[in-house]
Amino acid sequence: QAVAEGRAIYNNTKQFIRYMISSNIGEVVCIFVAAVLGMPDTLVPVQLLWVNLVTDGLPATAIGFNKPDGNIMAVKPRKVNEAVVSGWLFFRYLVIGAYVGLATIAGFVWWFVYSEDGPRLPYSELINFDSCSTRQTSYPCSIFEDRHPSTVSMTVLVVVEMFNALNNLSENQSLLVIHPWSNLWLVGSIILTMLLHVAVLYTEPLSALFSVSPLTLAEWKVVLYLSFPVILIDEVLKFFSRRPRGMFSNGRFFFKL
Repeated sequence: QAVAEGRAIYNNTKQFIRYMISSNIGEVVCIFVAAVLGMPDTLVPVQLLWVNLVTDGLPATAIGFNKPDGNIMAVKPRKVNEAVVSGWLFFRYLVIGAYVGLATIAGFVWWFVYSEDGPRLPYSELINFDSCSTRQTSYPCSIFEDRHPSTVSMTVLVVVEMFNALNNLSENQSLLVIHPWSNLWLVGSIILTMLLHVAVLYTEPLSALFSVSPLTLAEWKVVLYLSFPVILIDEVLKFFSRRPRGMFSNGRFFFKL
């Protein structure tokens, strides 16, 4: 029992690190890619602060209450000099983080280019927004100051990280095996986080403070469409991690790329 408890603590520590690193990689990817493409800022500083302090902090803390995997004593003992983050695990961080960042940008682009409530701009106009005032356009340049696109991006970032928190119930076990309600603290933290986020969106003093606007039902659907695939991606990565032998199970895959 002592060994099982020690392994569970170690695994939960890894899951905490995994959740925080993959979330932060997603934010970095979002900011970096948007800057490289020449688009407006997808998130303002106060929104990033909200995501880091509140929507990341509560689920990350609750991950510490994860129950041990059912096969925790069937796993071979780890080596004394084994790194906490192996090559394969770091590769998983990068994949999930990259998707989080790209999904956040996709929500921003969707509002400008495809949303019925948006300006329906050509993509070329979006990446050349900084020259809007120097040339003749069929739309007002003030459209780039609208709070809706950053609201969609911020909400995608929050929701995708809530789904990513569910991925961290176990390092390798599927959500079909370890269900979300196995950690009620995590479920409660996700519910509380979403309630706080909804309060920010729909309460006037808070929405002005965080530069956000209320989302419509259509916008919420797009947020879910962009956020949910993070679970499917991680399920595929977990499938390869569960292979008892081969390059995926011992971290050598990353170095073979």
